[in-house]
Amino acid sequence: MKKHPTPLETLAVEALPEAAVPAYEAALGSVSLAVALFRDEATDTWRVEAVREQGADPDALASALALAAGLSGVEAAMTRAPTEADGWLARTIEAFPEQPIARRFLIRPTHAQRRAVHGRHVLLLDAGLAFGSGEHASTRGCLTALERIRLRPGARVLDLGAGSGILAMAAAKLARVKVLATDIEPWSVRIAEENAAMNGLKGRVRAILADGWKHRAVRAGGPYDLVFANILARPLCAMARDLADHLTPGGVAILAGLLDRQVRMVLAAHRRQGLVLERRLQIGPWATLVLRRRGAGWIMEPYPGEKAP
Repeated sequence: MKKHPTPLETLAVEALPEAAVPAYEAALGSVSLAVALFRDEATDTWRVEAVREQGADPDALASALALAAGLSGVEAAMTRAPTEADGWLARTIEAFPEQPIARRFLIRPTHAQRRAVHGRHVLLLDAGLAFGSGEHASTRGCLTALERIRLRPGARVLDLGAGSGILAMAAAKLARVKVLATDIEPWSVRIAEENAAMNGLKGRVRAILADGWKHRAVRAGGPYDLVFANILARPLCAMARDLADHLTPGGVAILAGLLDRQVRMVLAAHRRQGLVLERRLQIGPWATLVLRRRGAGWIMEPYPGEKAP
């Protein structure tokens, strides 16, 4: 497990309405080591909490919070407090057990006992870098959708906004394909590379710093048979045309990071580009959409808890 000799601090944004949570989660996640969400049942509001190194790039933090406020329409005050690294790591370990997801994946922290697991692909992650560790409903929805897709040999796969690289690694293990993983944060790219190497996937998962479809390598790597985009609702809508243009006929996109109330907006943007809804999965307030470009595609089995298109 990685140590954090630099002093840490905890950032917290409280009393957020549900619709503002994805923007603030992404904002703090982009400049932090770990992010957690807490719901206040009494007020039906949310607290987004993040841990990061003290004094790390204050300008990036300010920009991220300003973007979250602009995207969500909610300006929320942030508090900060010093955090002991050892105590934080201990709490993270306690809160990060092995996680079986759907029928074919197991997220295993590095501190857990290494044991054989029949019928599941094990994804090894560092508890000290728990952001993007699979516990969020959006990640779980993407993994649940992924295991229903039969990728052909040599299929091209793209993970936009890869974070820890968990979805890219899952696709590489499940279908033994090569995956291009992109993120706009250098820290996330580095962590995705480290995670891929730790899971024996260095040759199959390539992580690069890229701002979506603007990067030449992303455009050149298509057309794609499968695209993950676990980001936010408005960026998903803005990228709908590029996504449709870079999918193969019958190609599939798994979209997540959106709340139930945002589904109609995201669907409308992609249907205007000719994509059709194959599956919708719901985990709490978070929705995952499986869209397909018209053409010969894959038949996806129904899964308990999903909504019909």
